[in-house]
Amino acid sequence: MVGSFGSINTALSGLRYNQVALDVAGNNIANAGTDGYVRRRVVGASVSSAQAALWSRYDGHGEGVAVGEVRRMTDPLLDSRVRREHGLLSYLSTSRTILARVEDGVGEPGPNGVHAAMLDLRNAWQDLSLNPGGTAARQQVLGRAETLAQALRGQVANVAGEEADQRVHATNLVSEVNTAASGLAALNHDILVTEQNGTDAGVLRDRRDVLATRLAELTGGVTTVQPDGQFTVTVAGTALVQGKEAGTFVLASGITPTGDADGSPISYRIDATWGSTVLPSGSAGPGGELGAVTEVLTTTLPAYRAGLDAVAADLAASVNAQQAAGFDASGAAGAPLFSYDPLVGAASLQVAITDPSKLAASSVGGGALDGANADLLSRVGTYPDAYQRLVNGLGTDVAALDRRTANQTSLSGALDDAREQQAGVNLDEETVNMVSAQRAYEAAARLMTTIDEVLDTLINRTGLVGR
Repeated sequence: MVGSFGSINTALSGLRYNQVALDVAGNNIANAGTDGYVRRRVVGASVSSAQAALWSRYDGHGEGVAVGEVRRMTDPLLDSRVRREHGLLSYLSTSRTILARVEDGVGEPGPNGVHAAMLDLRNAWQDLSLNPGGTAARQQVLGRAETLAQALRGQVANVAGEEADQRVHATNLVSEVNTAASGLAALNHDILVTEQNGTDAGVLRDRRDVLATRLAELTGGVTTVQPDGQFTVTVAGTALVQGKEAGTFVLASGITPTGDADGSPISYRIDATWGSTVLPSGSAGPGGELGAVTEVLTTTLPAYRAGLDAVAADLAASVNAQQAAGFDASGAAGAPLFSYDPLVGAASLQVAITDPSKLAASSVGGGALDGANADLLSRVGTYPDAYQRLVNGLGTDVAALDRRTANQTSLSGALDDAREQQAGVNLDEETVNMVSAQRAYEAAARLMTTIDEVLDTLINRTGLVGR
């Protein structure tokens, strides 16, 4: 039997346990709005000195309660899935944002777009075919040719500007990846040391979870938990963080430190004490925001730029060929209307003629003004259709990304909700926990008061009958 004094310890354990429960509930309430905070719950452990033995017997009924652990309400499997889906969402939303911005710059369909300029030029040729001797009609052709050339150059400039922005974006992302990786490695070390000292490392674990999610968003990095509780983060199959050490994520080629293109394909490398590894490219390479930026710079924008180059090349070649087949106002063979450098692409497209009389509107020489060649010039080439297909392809890509991003947002949101239910602070629930701990504390205090009165009766009043 534990005796009367033992009961005091039992009551004291109740006071201490419920004091901790109140502290934990209060901490949960205080951090209800803190990003990354995971609610805690006190897990009690019943105390007993009973030992399995053959010749002795424990006559007590337990010796109170102790704090078994302050548990972080996390689900490692759910956390892993949240990180994975957030990485994919980051990839899709970044791709969509970039391409939507390019699409806005295209401005199609619209009265000021390239397609409208193409139609205006063809209409101007048609007008010239009806009035081949008209100076105004000839000047109109030159003006609309210049408008079209400027519109194509403007689109190329928009694409080039977006590429420059995304190259700087990529260098900034690499810097952020290294900051997050080194921070996560430092937390790995701090958590290990803190817990070995028997101190609660819940706050450090909260911060580490936030960094692991951010690394997934930045690179699609996969986090695995080692048997000692340390996080290992791999990017494209290569370890970036192992225990207390972090490798250095390096932009190996394709972009200079100042954000310019160096002419080589974009590639990444991880330098670490466990080796230096060049990461694979394409879908096997980094994901997340960095993967989206890389794909846009490597595939999407170059393809669109090549499409514009093809349109400009067809425009210049077909119009110049038909110009050469006709005769200008003086009866001379037509000179090229556009200058175009295939090594530079659409950015080099310029109107080469400044004199309206040089337009080869006639199909016969000798100064005849029959306008037949102008009529042919209004129909040569397939550049309007090619441009329309190019723009439609961009619009289709953006629409597809819109749908995929919306679906992924819904999926990630559902997982976030599930995690919030698991790890988020519910103020109503914490209020109930707080009141429950308060009542339990009061009951333990009453138990101690009762035992004190019992002891007072035994010590000070026993044997006083009859006095």
